[in-house]
Amino acid sequence: MNDLEGRVALITGAASGIGLGLARTFAAAHMRVALADVRADVLDAATRTLAAGGASVLALELDVTDRAAWASLPDRIERELGPVRLLASNAGVNFVGATQEATYEDWDFCLGVNLGGAINAVHTFVPRMIAQGPPGHIIITSSVSGLFTNGGAGVYATSKFALTGLAESLSADLARHGIGVSVLCPGPVKSDLFESTIAVRPAALAATGSVPVTPAGVMRADTPIFATAMTPDEVGRCALRAVRRNDLYVMTHPEIHSMLQARTDALLAALPNSPIDPRRIEATRGLLDPSLYAAQAAKPPPD
Repeated sequence: MNDLEGRVALITGAASGIGLGLARTFAAAHMRVALADVRADVLDAATRTLAAGGASVLALELDVTDRAAWASLPDRIERELGPVRLLASNAGVNFVGATQEATYEDWDFCLGVNLGGAINAVHTFVPRMIAQGPPGHIIITSSVSGLFTNGGAGVYATSKFALTGLAESLSADLARHGIGVSVLCPGPVKSDLFESTIAVRPAALAATGSVPVTPAGVMRADTPIFATAMTPDEVGRCALRAVRRNDLYVMTHPEIHSMLQARTDALLAALPNSPIDPRRIEATRGLLDPSLYAAQAAKPPPD
């Protein structure tokens, strides 16, 4: 999707962090941007800043888990800005702690926002985008934790692995409609994800098994991982490049190469050492169609 000028982008979780980086990047590309976020005060500040810079912007207070609230968005955005051509499902929350210590409330909160929010975005806008015809593009924000994982991230990784699968399958479904899909898998980013997670958590889901991301008395901004983290605007530029190239995967950190390689090696090593049955290949031809991945692998790496 190269013709972006004057097109409308909707970004959820847009008031800060990666969402605001996406909004600034899309506005700089002369798109009209609809910012959706559940935090009214932060959303208002972000909207005013973008508008002061000359952007055509619309603020939408939205809880991405509220399906009834989603229903009115398409008509409102079309009235005020135009039809959505770029949908960025980005709203997210975090969880840090042992998987077995997570409460039901942790699971409901994290999966409800991260996965449920993306499902609601897709369900609300994709049929409309198909009916309106191309061009169109969808960004689903996952994470490097949607590609590989380790201990202390089970709840978060569950949601992010699901988002990666959602984006991959959606890409295959929408290719014939001329609508691209990208899954954004950032590494560490200078954002307020941990703080905003606490701020937006409903009181009814307060019971938690999560632990602080840093020890008592240590400021997160002073940690090496935060000090070396990428800025939201850098992530935004990676995403914009992927939209223009119609890339399925948006990778931000080349440092994850060894982890991707290790996971791939582990998966291949786990295959049974037995003869391949050609009848099974024929019977599962649709399941074993590699074209989705082959098309991406054939592309030159992004600059």
